Amino acid sequence: MCRWTPSVAHLHPPERAAFTRRQPPPTHGVATFCLACLALLLAATGASSGACPPGLGREPLQILTNCSWTLERHTRSYNHLEGDVRLRRLYSANKFFLCIDKTGKVDGTRRKNYADSLMEIRSVSVGVVAIKSVSTGLYLAMSKKGTLFGSVKYNPNCKFKERIEENGYNTYASLRWKHGGRQMFVSLNGRGKPRRGHKARRRHPSTHFLPMLPS
Repeated sequence: MCRWTPSVAHLHPPERAAFTRRQPPPTHGVATFCLACLALLLAATGASSGACPPGLGREPLQILTNCSWTLERHTRSYNHLEGDVRLRRLYSANKFFLCIDKTGKVDGTRRKNYADSLMEIRSVSVGVVAIKSVSTGLYLAMSKKGTLFGSVKYNPNCKFKERIEENGYNTYASLRWKHGGRQMFVSLNGRGKPRRGHKARRRHPSTHFLPMLPS
């Protein structure tokens, strides 16, 4: 505990002389101990506000500059996006719903409530999805040549990069395959037939799909 010492300047001359004779000069150890007491007091009062106590410029207090107890903001994690599942119908800018029948054929239909067009879109990683027909249980997949087909088992051919374009529509590009360094996209032509991935371009309306909630 630090002992309180009265100020000599406030004493009368006779008492000041007597006090000076009685009190030995403070040692370095006592000064260091008092500084440590003051540091603990400042730490106790500063901890409630979450801020580091101000340094006093003395070497014995340099240990306080670390402030390991200060609240830290954790880096935001996006792992919660993995496993997210949405039930949607992919409506193309060409006014066709993407569908996968039980034989694995990928096609487009204008029937709004066609069973094979209801898709389960699952996020497998950030920005990457797997698209599965709810009625047939087949996954949308793209071959090395850019051909769309329905796969019984989930595999690397079933991964697509989902991107929201400036017009609000989504594009789906194969994560695994490219053609001459270009991305290959899921696409339906003006007749509702799937295009080869290497013939589709990001800006072309045939590659644009609007994920619609099932009615």
